[in-house]
Amino acid sequence: MRRREFITLLGGAAAALWPFAAYGEQVYRVGFLWDGPDMFPDAIEAFRQGLRELGYVEGRNLAFEYRWGEGKPDRIRALAHELVRLKVDVIVAASSIYTEAAKQATSTIPIIFMSHADPLGTGHVASLAYPGGNATGFSLMMPETTVKGLELFKEAVPALSRVAIIFDPATPSHGPSLKAVEAAKLGLRIQPVPVRSATEYESAFSSIVRERADGLLVLATPLFIAGAEQLADFAIALKLPSLFGPSHSVQAGGLMSYSPDRADQWRRTAVYVDKILKGAKPADLPVQQPIKFELVINLKTAKVIGLTIPESFLLRADKVID
Repeated sequence: MRRREFITLLGGAAAALWPFAAYGEQVYRVGFLWDGPDMFPDAIEAFRQGLRELGYVEGRNLAFEYRWGEGKPDRIRALAHELVRLKVDVIVAASSIYTEAAKQATSTIPIIFMSHADPLGTGHVASLAYPGGNATGFSLMMPETTVKGLELFKEAVPALSRVAIIFDPATPSHGPSLKAVEAAKLGLRIQPVPVRSATEYESAFSSIVRERADGLLVLATPLFIAGAEQLADFAIALKLPSLFGPSHSVQAGGLMSYSPDRADQWRRTAVYVDKILKGAKPADLPVQQPIKFELVINLKTAKVIGLTIPESFLLRADKVID
């Protein structure tokens, strides 16, 4: 769905809300914090479908307050405070950055995170079983998933020895993920490469060349999700095998990705929203872990960089782009 069509649909739903509200039907307001409608549109639709399956109809008993942060920290914080002023019934925050903004904005309105990289490591919950506070939801288990992804990366690229890891210091979950990689002792030399904006991509890759890395890992965060194609192009130009989190990064040219299935997690998030709207407390709802994982490989990219991936490894992939 194109951005203009999506926004038009939202406007129509909001306009249709008032006649039903006038007749006294209970209308729940859900604040939705994310980068934009073009970022993981399939996952957004999976979440909306999950709510429809639970009996919620936009424009009748449900109203969304969509707020698009576009990955800009100041904007994200302002939008979180705006949702609090609107007194929404629940705030749905897609990732750790948006959860952080929502947590700073309110300690009372329930917050459900949809794909949080590391809610425990960032301190957004007291424990996975008993979150405490006003936030709970679904974790990507980024530290553990990153380590598993690197293990798979080594199998796909047996000659791998030194891996550059592009991370964003402003993303709360990236620190714990780097520590998990260092603690895993995978027999790889690790080169952490901090990147705070897209303007730093070129200097980051210059550093990677100087250090003679023979592989690249890009940790997931809105900044790098939006810049997936540019990052993949850089890696291809240097003939560097690359590992990403979200599968769309492989479609953009990355060599491979390994991560939880976001559409599945966002669909499951609807169940927690339903529970909250029916009176449950976030503190009593345990953080859920991923059920489905995706391994995606781009054979086109492998051919361009001159890499042959073992056939036995390809058979394990959930999707192969050729």
